[in-house]
Amino acid sequence: MDPMTLIMLGLVAVLIFFMFRNSKKRQAQMAEMQNNMQPGAEVMLQSGIYGTIVSVDEEENRVTVQSGTSTLVVHRNAVGQVVTPADAPVEDSEAATLAPDDDPEFGERFAPVEDAAAEAESNLDSTVDAATDAATDLDGATAAEKRDDKNSDKE
Repeated sequence: MDPMTLIMLGLVAVLIFFMFRNSKKRQAQMAEMQNNMQPGAEVMLQSGIYGTIVSVDEEENRVTVQSGTSTLVVHRNAVGQVVTPADAPVEDSEAATLAPDDDPEFGERFAPVEDAAAEAESNLDSTVDAATDAATDLDGATAAEKRDDKNSDKE
């Protein structure tokens, strides 16, 4: 046989192998999702509606889903995915207790609470000192301008 024909047949065989493999994976995922469809599980329908399963009727292939105050009866295949299974433990993570503004800035380090309070007090003192320096200047120049003048001859 011609080497090009062998290469082509090999590529077709690899393609068919991957098609069957993907098909089996999809079937396993669908079977797992069908097993997770139990009352109490949070699901998303294919239309994008989120809800909680109230009951599953195996004979009629119907699922009763409650979304807010509405109750929907849909076909089992209308369930797009199970968001949280009924037997999934509720995670109490530390991330849920932090507010979004608690994140440090880039390069900022976390400090213990006592250090943060002392730092805030020292910042307040320096702000008051700077305000009094600017207000009591007799020459009409602010403290910042004087500092700029002192540093200008260092350049």
